[in-house]
Amino acid sequence: MGVIVKILVLLLAIGGGMVYKNVSQLWVDLPAPQLNPQQWWGDEAEPKDYAAYLANNSEVIGNRLSYPQKTIDDLKSLLSRPLKLTPPLEGVAFEYGFNTDYLKKVVEYWRDDYLPRWREREVFLWQFNHFTTDIQGLRIHFLHLMVYDENKVGKQHYPVLLLHGWPGSVREFYDFIHLLHQSNLDNNNKYIFNVIVPSLPGYGWSQSTSRQGLGPAQVAVIMRNLMVRLGYDKFFIQGGDWGSVIGSNIATLFPDNVLGYHSNMCNNMSPKSLVKGFLAGLWPSLFVPSGFEDFFFPKSNELKYLMEESGYFHIQATKPDTIGAALTDNPVGLAAYILEKFSTWTNASYRSLPDGGLTQRYKMDALLDNVMIYYLTNSITTSQRLYAEQYAQEQRDLQLERVPTVVPTGCARFKSDIMQFLDTQLQDKFKNLVHSTYYKKGGHFAALEVPKVLYKDFIDFVKTVERKFRIKTL
Repeated sequence: MGVIVKILVLLLAIGGGMVYKNVSQLWVDLPAPQLNPQQWWGDEAEPKDYAAYLANNSEVIGNRLSYPQKTIDDLKSLLSRPLKLTPPLEGVAFEYGFNTDYLKKVVEYWRDDYLPRWREREVFLWQFNHFTTDIQGLRIHFLHLMVYDENKVGKQHYPVLLLHGWPGSVREFYDFIHLLHQSNLDNNNKYIFNVIVPSLPGYGWSQSTSRQGLGPAQVAVIMRNLMVRLGYDKFFIQGGDWGSVIGSNIATLFPDNVLGYHSNMCNNMSPKSLVKGFLAGLWPSLFVPSGFEDFFFPKSNELKYLMEESGYFHIQATKPDTIGAALTDNPVGLAAYILEKFSTWTNASYRSLPDGGLTQRYKMDALLDNVMIYYLTNSITTSQRLYAEQYAQEQRDLQLERVPTVVPTGCARFKSDIMQFLDTQLQDKFKNLVHSTYYKKGGHFAALEVPKVLYKDFIDFVKTVERKFRIKTL
């Protein structure tokens, strides 16, 4: 063997070894990062005596906010301006975004039917007990439904934290909350729940931060601290969208506090998971339960859908304040931007319908309730900043997708959701994936679209956790 050949072989061996080492390092699990449980996010300077701050600011305050008539009149005035919308292209429904012909009808309904009934809608929105409390310098809003002692006899009693996403709000959970809470009165149901539903920081009535760095991991710390503040050292979690990411982070960072984590959008974006997803595409039958292959394959359909639907994502992950400025004090644009997601994320086929299929699965009042929360609280910009924080280098360096989650995990998949992950991918992250289900009907906003289905799935998950882990009641 010539000298040059030997050198080439040696270089290839060294290069191969380095590649193998680097790739293998991407495969291994990582320890959980240590986050500051008291990191300060308030506008004012961080208190020097944190114990004194907690003593003076840990009070939970009940709220029943109402908006002055002038605010509603001003909104009606904005909705009454002549609409200078560009007509849709001939034969185009929602393929280019929100159909402007239908947008005129939405604005008309909002102005002439919904707003005259605003006080009725306001009463509806405040039907649950609303509270705020200071957590790490931010005023955090949440719904809190508790069960009276006389209703606990003979039943299993657990707290459950419900976490929403974007462009949703606590409003998504209203029907689901009723199912969880009213089950307390059902003698045939052995479960009762204390239900806690926070507005994420910067969403709705929860204060936003003026500091960089409040990503999903740090929000997880705030949500866990909220639960402990309320006296819940152990609790279940249910969430989708950002609620899925934040819920997963709570379960990963604080496993001793979490009885079980249930999501309608389980995901794992680790390198190993992505490679497994690619390989599974070569032999689908080896990885997917019979009859559910179309949830995952062909991957080309999913990639096409993501390309069509992820434009908002790139904007909000890079320039959230620019699109926020365009939507602030612009109720027509705000409604179009938010409601479009409730069309195509509910069912991709709704793109071909002139009304986006919005009222096929939802009531227009429910959709406008959600838009009103963003409008009245002026939270569209602050809500979108979560995307930019998620993809900041500091957040990526945490590599939480490679940190094992050991708490019992349940995943409910709805066919029309944005993306799906196989059990073999999820098990690399969620070491105790004990509940995995598939539903042909339903999309991204399952709590609002199919609350009864999601409720039953959650109850089935709780039963499985009880059986396998013998958890104790509250």
